[in-house]
Amino acid sequence: MARFTLPRDLYHGKGSIAELANLKGKKAIVVVGGGSMKRFGFLDKVEGYLKQAGMEVRLFENVEPDPSVETVMRGAAAMREFEPDWIVAMGGGSPIDAAKAMWAFYEYPEVTFEDLITPFSFPTLRTKAKFCAIPSTSGTATEVTAFAVITDYAKGIKYPLADFNITPDIAIVDPDLAEKMPPKLTAHTGMDAMTHAIEAYVSTLHCNYTDPLALHAIKLIHENLKKSYNGDMAARDTMHDAQCLAGMAFSNALLGIVHSMAHKTGAAYSGGHIIHGAANAMYLPKVIKFNARNAEAAGRYAEIARFIDLPGSTTEELVDALIAELRKMNKELNIPYAIQNYGEGGVIAEQSIIDEKEFNEKLSEVAKNAIADACTGSNPRIPTQEEMEKLLTAVYYDKEIDF
Repeated sequence: MARFTLPRDLYHGKGSIAELANLKGKKAIVVVGGGSMKRFGFLDKVEGYLKQAGMEVRLFENVEPDPSVETVMRGAAAMREFEPDWIVAMGGGSPIDAAKAMWAFYEYPEVTFEDLITPFSFPTLRTKAKFCAIPSTSGTATEVTAFAVITDYAKGIKYPLADFNITPDIAIVDPDLAEKMPPKLTAHTGMDAMTHAIEAYVSTLHCNYTDPLALHAIKLIHENLKKSYNGDMAARDTMHDAQCLAGMAFSNALLGIVHSMAHKTGAAYSGGHIIHGAANAMYLPKVIKFNARNAEAAGRYAEIARFIDLPGSTTEELVDALIAELRKMNKELNIPYAIQNYGEGGVIAEQSIIDEKEFNEKLSEVAKNAIADACTGSNPRIPTQEEMEKLLTAVYYDKEIDF
């Protein structure tokens, strides 16, 4: 038996944020990031609509990118003090992911972070509050997923928390928020969404319910991401829908080792973070080549290539065409091919912020952590320690995959 879980209600289209005025409750805590939602006036709108709904509102602001365990615990403490019956998280993936984890510790103060690392191990939620998510970026789709990524900076590891309990009750996918994204963020989040859709389509847990969502998302992203990056707001609006469709697919089909590698390299090096969307964009072509040794996966990659009208008459030609197209997209979006050209902020550079010596010193440990990541189990080909080390080396130096 398989399971397919989505939010109870999903409101989409311009102005859909106004649906907050129809929520039923007494208190709402609003979890947001570093200030863009306030600067662009969306935070005031959210507060206003919630007050229209008759609720007392409190803010928890300044959730950092790649939110930490410590931020989650501070937010949970604020919730225990305020006792909201609605948690409203708005912004990029970071504040929404953080709020999902806060939710668990609000309702179950005795639970530890270590308790939640095991996939699908959360206690039953909604004993105190329901959850509404409002994304401002077009990539993570955390508004419709059973996932949250939280970083333990002491260990230098990003942990993907997974449980259907943390799928939001309500998602509001309002493209007005996404229209404020700068180009670089548009690029990184867009390729994150593309990775979600492709990994979901070849996942060992894909099914008839996830496949059409993944394929349509891939097509929309392929057609609209570059235009969105260049400032076409109609394309930007379509991308906001596309990333949500990709999220619906991967939340139920799960992901693969592109995400395993991105999670475990993201915070591992002293030179700085490898931004999640940029990491996925760099690693995806290499992982496709690795996974294509599996015949079923190769066939599904070929189906993707045909669906977006790439050239090729054989499976191998179509897989190679898909890899070439993804690399072309990276170049057009100023995303590096490899870590050795990963500059500050995730753009192409002559000198990487990730030191080559440190990368190689940590190679074995990072490979071990990547294999142990929650996303590895649904990848079509499970790498050995040696193969994961070779894969990571390939994504550092942009080497060919022949194993």
